[in-house]
Amino acid sequence: MKERYWLSKRGPIYYSLDSETRERRSLGTSDRHEALKIIQAKNESSGRPALGFALAKAYIAAYDQTLVERTWQFVMDEYASRGQPQTQALRRRKLRNPAFKQIRHKKLVETTSQDFMAVLRVQSVFVHGVLRNLQNLAVGMGWLPWPVLAPKLWPKLNHAPKRGITAEEHARIIAAEQNDERRRYYELLWETGASQTDAASLRAENIDWGKRSLTYQRRKTGSWAQLTIGPKLEAILKACPAKGLLFPKIAAKPDRWRSSEFWRRCQLLKLTGVSLHSYRYAWAERAKTAGYPERFAQEALGHNSKAVHRAYARGALVQVPSLEVYEHRQEPTQTAKAA
Repeated sequence: MKERYWLSKRGPIYYSLDSETRERRSLGTSDRHEALKIIQAKNESSGRPALGFALAKAYIAAYDQTLVERTWQFVMDEYASRGQPQTQALRRRKLRNPAFKQIRHKKLVETTSQDFMAVLRVQSVFVHGVLRNLQNLAVGMGWLPWPVLAPKLWPKLNHAPKRGITAEEHARIIAAEQNDERRRYYELLWETGASQTDAASLRAENIDWGKRSLTYQRRKTGSWAQLTIGPKLEAILKACPAKGLLFPKIAAKPDRWRSSEFWRRCQLLKLTGVSLHSYRYAWAERAKTAGYPERFAQEALGHNSKAVHRAYARGALVQVPSLEVYEHRQEPTQTAKAA
């Protein structure tokens, strides 16, 4: 039987030459004995993919038996164990999605692109993102020799537009809210742009009235936020308890409860496209519209990346000053120089 792959050499490196396509590929070795073994394996599996896969598994098992036995459930468990406690809880909830049942107990080395495409038929943004993270984790940890689905082959998704709550919408929410503690909570989110968890966890000890500052550690990143207390924020904070938690009942509830309660309020007011997280978008948009320095806005929201922060502020409508005004401002300076 004619062999499809031949051995060739360029410099110190050996190559395989495909007799049908005339394609030459590096074998990544300068050892002739190793190169011959690779060529032999390629010829044995040529035209017989099942045999090639069996040979690959045999070689991988000889290196590490767990590599051929590990399933995606192992990767999911590792993925859900990383990050802050609230991040871990969120990831566990996401992984319970029925879409992941199709690969949960499938071995990594036996997973094909068709398996991934079956999961991605759900057309869910978070399923798409989690599956990408699982593949990257498996490849990065060395549990998967190569990506199951190449980056360019992932289907494109149409992300729902994200926006901030407008001042008019916020006013309606505050006017309709009968619970004093929740009303103060929403007002604080509007004034600070804090995440819903950070805001709910605030205590009276976070306030320094002498320095007029509100300081707290972000749950998600562990970084610190220090905000100057303005008149509106001062009124909100002074209406809260002087000791302990500022929002004791809200702090006792999980994130999902706070989100659901806000969603119900928005449904009653017929407000769409917003969530509690939209208060952070709103703060970024307001800061940009007001000409607030970007570095201060980033620090306030805890954004290390300018790209992320600008994505939050994308919906801002900035009214630029008149060029004529700036030209008139420069005229006295130019006259003085001429004199």
